[in-house]
Amino acid sequence: MSAEVTTFANGFRIVTEHMPGIESATVGLWIEAGARHEIEAQNGVAHFLEHMAFKGTARRSALQIAEEIEDVGGYINAYTSREMTAYYARILRADVARALDVLADIVLNPAFDAREIEVERGVILQEIGQALDTPDDIIFDWLQETAYPGQPIGRSILGPSAQVSGFHAGDLRRFVAEHYGPGQMILSAAGAVDHETLVRLAEPLFAPLHARPRLVPEPARFISGERREMRGLEQAHFALALEAPDYRAPDFYASQVFSGALGGGMSSRLFQRLREDRGLCYTVFAQSGAYSDTGLITIYAGTGASEIGDLAVLTIEELKRAAEDMREDEVARARAQMKAGLLMGLESPSQRAERLAKLLSIWGRVPDISEAIARIEAVDGAAVRAHAERLLSHSGMALALYGPIDRAPYLSALSERLAA
Repeated sequence: MSAEVTTFANGFRIVTEHMPGIESATVGLWIEAGARHEIEAQNGVAHFLEHMAFKGTARRSALQIAEEIEDVGGYINAYTSREMTAYYARILRADVARALDVLADIVLNPAFDAREIEVERGVILQEIGQALDTPDDIIFDWLQETAYPGQPIGRSILGPSAQVSGFHAGDLRRFVAEHYGPGQMILSAAGAVDHETLVRLAEPLFAPLHARPRLVPEPARFISGERREMRGLEQAHFALALEAPDYRAPDFYASQVFSGALGGGMSSRLFQRLREDRGLCYTVFAQSGAYSDTGLITIYAGTGASEIGDLAVLTIEELKRAAEDMREDEVARARAQMKAGLLMGLESPSQRAERLAKLLSIWGRVPDISEAIARIEAVDGAAVRAHAERLLSHSGMALALYGPIDRAPYLSALSERLAA
């Protein structure tokens, strides 16, 4: 069944997709505001705000929020990305109204109690500390900062500890006032849901909200650079990025297929060359991520101190070869993996609700799944090779290294090898 969309006069959007045979539903509010919407002094506040939504409202305590969903066997959670913040619940068919009431309450009426702010500040500082102690986690933050230095899209979602330590209720309310208008909200639901019923339930909660101006984030500018952090770890962590297309770019799907063929699975070039043929690493992968105005193809591997040089050089060689001799069978395999991942995701109400919200945000409509499948199938070897050639000839690279990296080549040396 196709998605149904309703838009209130104030810009608030509702999108649903009924899934026959499913007894549960995912209902969520996706807010078009994330880390890249922060000014530098606010870095980390969007994530802090997400945490505080669960710490109580005028009507419910933190415990009551959790109990109201868990008493009926449901699940409630949230996440913050660079361009969105999401609050969602998975419940049974009979509890959709309950979930929507709780979600509306925590997003529209957070208490921002001073004592709860201090408690959650401690939790977030522990989260930041944990990320700093996880090399194959923090290196991606460093890579992002290196690719987009001095820009909102390049900053950490969690924010720096020193800044998080100073946030207060006024900072949270200010971000809400700036970015949580009804025109920045999407109510998305999938599974055992009825569109007209959800619209009727949502109307008294969201239709009275006053529209607010949309603040446009600073445009992204990909910049080549590198960050090297020496530390006495067991492994050297290597992360390399090239600028990729944004969501709406004509070659978006070519980029996705290219990254899949390059490092998307055990049959991929990087996995076969670096792990299976040379034994240089245990983990290696490539992935393509997109934003509204830019994207990144990221390659990651963890290796030993004595192997980091060979691994970096062979990675560049595989990038060059991909532009020259990517075969049709490799492209077909990557297409199949991409289509399967997309279609398998549709079996999950949570993934489907998230997809609906993101597509509506990007396109202003929800394209039928057949459109995406057709665009994936249209990517052939020639398109992938041409995309790879454009990437290597028109984009610089960002490099992040962490651990025992004495023998790791510098970005300048890798760039020269790529251009040779």
